[in-house]
Amino acid sequence: MARVKVLLTKDVPELGHAGEVYNVAGGYARNYLMPRGLAVLATRGAMKQAEEIKAAATRRRARERANAEAQAQMIAGKRLLFAANAGENDRLYGSITSSDIAEKLAEMVGFEVDRRRIELDHGIRDLGIHEISIRLMPEVTAAFQVAVVREGEDWAAAEARAAAKAAKAQAAAAESVAA
Repeated sequence: MARVKVLLTKDVPELGHAGEVYNVAGGYARNYLMPRGLAVLATRGAMKQAEEIKAAATRRRARERANAEAQAQMIAGKRLLFAANAGENDRLYGSITSSDIAEKLAEMVGFEVDRRRIELDHGIRDLGIHEISIRLMPEVTAAFQVAVVREGEDWAAAEARAAAKAAKAQAAAAESVAA
């Protein structure tokens, strides 16, 4: 399969930034990059436009980064409270998912939050306070807290439960050192 030189017109994840020239497989260029408007063949005319494309992409990335940093400042330190049904062992009947968190966070900050950007390996299934982070861009993240309490409780109850859990863990650690 022949390889072709293409000039990227937009940033392509896993390949490169707009305005750069890459040597890619012909099928990849013909079937994916070009139909989506991500690249054009690297002809002499296109190469003259490369600097303009690169400058525009740099400005766009700077604007997106500034926007992401502003969003990160709005999100940082937020405290979300979820009321849920739980058993005697503080395990939830169900879980709090990244979709639930994104929905509540969007209500609080006033802009759309993508659930896929919330760094949560699996749903929250325990009562308590959980530290969560959101990756707005590869180098821009923000941290916030999510408290899961029984229905009818508030943030103070979650803090009391966390303090009791910490004291219990500290007593267990001291006991294991003494033994």
